Amino acid sequence: MITLQEAHLKGDRNKIPMLFLMDVIHGYKTIYPIPLGLGCSFDPELVEECSRMAAREAAAGGVFVNYAPMVDYCRDARWGRIMETCSEDTGLNCIMGAAQVKGYRGEGLDRDDTLASCVKHFAAYGGAEAGRDYNTVELSEHILREFYLPAYKACIDAGADMIMPSFNSLNGVPATANSWLLNTILRDEWGFEGVVVTDYNAIAELMVHGVAENGKQAAELAFNCGNHIDMVSSNYLKYLEELVKEGKITEEEIDNAVMRVLKLKQKLGL
Repeated sequence: MITLQEAHLKGDRNKIPMLFLMDVIHGYKTIYPIPLGLGCSFDPELVEECSRMAAREAAAGGVFVNYAPMVDYCRDARWGRIMETCSEDTGLNCIMGAAQVKGYRGEGLDRDDTLASCVKHFAAYGGAEAGRDYNTVELSEHILREFYLPAYKACIDAGADMIMPSFNSLNGVPATANSWLLNTILRDEWGFEGVVVTDYNAIAELMVHGVAENGKQAAELAFNCGNHIDMVSSNYLKYLEELVKEGKITEEEIDNAVMRVLKLKQKLGL
C-alpha cells in the first residue's frame, strides 16, 4: 500500500493522498477471537486493547480506515455473518462496538498508529428473513429503534467517522437508497457529519432490487440519499457529471461529499 501511495502521489497534480480501507475484523497480524467470542469476554477494556493493537499493526501496513466494527443485531444463528457481531444483546453490542471504535482511534486520528472506523451495516442487516444474507428485512419502527439502531448510534457517539449502509431492503426500501435512514435518522436526528460509503457494488445492486432502471438512475438515487463514496460499481464516476448537467444533482452537493472525505483525510494527517 505504501508503494501504491507513492506512485499515486507522483501522478496526482493535487498531491492528495489516497485512503486505504480494509476489513480488520479481529486482528491484523495478531489474530484475536472472532467478534462474537470477544463479546463473550464481557470485558470492554480487553476488547478496546485488542482493537488498539490491531490498529497499530494495520496502520503500520498502510491502512487508514477499518471497515469495523460490525454491530448488526441478530438473534438468528442461521445468518452467515453472526460471528462478526459481538452479541445478540443490544446493550452489550453498544458497549463492545464503542470499545472497538475507541481502540482503533486511540489517542487521535492524526497519530500514525490509529485507524478511523466505519461502522456497519446500517441498518438491520442482521434482521434478514430466515437468516439468509442479503434477504429482505421487515421490522416495525419500534423494534428497529429499540433493538437494532442503538449500537450504530453508540459507535457514532464513540467517534466513528464513517458508516456503511447495508445491502438489505428495510420495509421495502434498499438501505443504499433509503433517505429516511441516511438523512432523517443519521443526519437530522443523530447529527452525523462523517462519510457514508456504500457496501460492495451496492449502487449497481439497486437495479437488482428493482428501484433503479439503470446505472445512471441508481447513481442518482444513491447520491441524493446521501452516499458519498461509491464502492466498486463506478456509477458515480460514469454518471455524476451527466446528472449535474441535467440538473438532477448540484455541484454544491458534490462539493459537500468531497469535502467530507477531505476532512477525514485531514483528520488522519494526510
